[in-house]
Amino acid sequence: MMDWTDRHCRFFHRLLTRRTWLYTEMLTTGALLHGDVARHLDFDPAEQPVALQLGGSEPNELAACARLAERWGYAEINVNCGCPSERVQRGAFGACLMAEPDLVADCVKAMQDAVSVPVTVKHRIGIDRGEDYDFVRRFIETVARAGCRTFFVHARNAWLKGLSPKENREVPPLRYDVVHRLKRELPELEIVVNGGISTLDEIDGQLAAVDGVMLGRAVYHNPWLLAEFDARYFGEPGAPRTRRSVVEAIVPYAARHVAAGGSLRQITRHMLGLYHGQPGARAWRRALSDPDWLAANRPGELVELARETDARAVLLAA
Repeated sequence: MMDWTDRHCRFFHRLLTRRTWLYTEMLTTGALLHGDVARHLDFDPAEQPVALQLGGSEPNELAACARLAERWGYAEINVNCGCPSERVQRGAFGACLMAEPDLVADCVKAMQDAVSVPVTVKHRIGIDRGEDYDFVRRFIETVARAGCRTFFVHARNAWLKGLSPKENREVPPLRYDVVHRLKRELPELEIVVNGGISTLDEIDGQLAAVDGVMLGRAVYHNPWLLAEFDARYFGEPGAPRTRRSVVEAIVPYAARHVAAGGSLRQITRHMLGLYHGQPGARAWRRALSDPDWLAANRPGELVELARETDARAVLLAA
């Protein structure tokens, strides 16, 4: 989710659900240790609970970044051992780390020694075309011995050669049975499934076999799905009542961002899917993508745009 789940995206998603845990895009240790820390780590307190996802393979560097994350107020640090991109592989982290479980264990141990917040791991069920269940189980057991208790398992292999990151989310077959077996055989660990899940019914089915579900692109493209989560999974009233109420709630945030020199597009690009599947959705997306409208940088006009979209939906429904 690099370049997707930035702080503006997370603020928008938090308006849709109060309880669902939110995760940052993956940040590399190099970006934090040698870049603009505040630019990478700043977030609005309203986003909590929010976890920082890190990419790296040097225990000392990951520990230093974990300390930074805890100082900034993140509630969890997640180590990415699942990204298959060639750029990430050249950095010797991401999915290729699954072949080095002892190194991952050292990384987790160094981070846990450095911070008091939970350290978790996200990974695949295998690398390349190998389908040996014992491979992923050994990986988890080795990292668990270092103290990790929560594993986010993307139910596909990562093919390290010959596929783009997009193809790696589509071509390797989904094998949820592997993730379910991991939970049955390692019941003391928290196992969260990821990959190819996009509806409430699918989430419900997975929760019968594992401890949690991680969603990425499904809720990015259809964010209103999040509006169901608080009541359905946490037994609390949902945050928003209408899509327009979400738009009204984000206007003050957008106004502060624009006043500080930011652009409205940095926020609205994450809102294109708000009316996904609804009458008027195309017009909403078209308006939010209009370069002239965006260049005006007038957050207050979002509310009028939402009203027009709602009115168009009524007409189309009639």
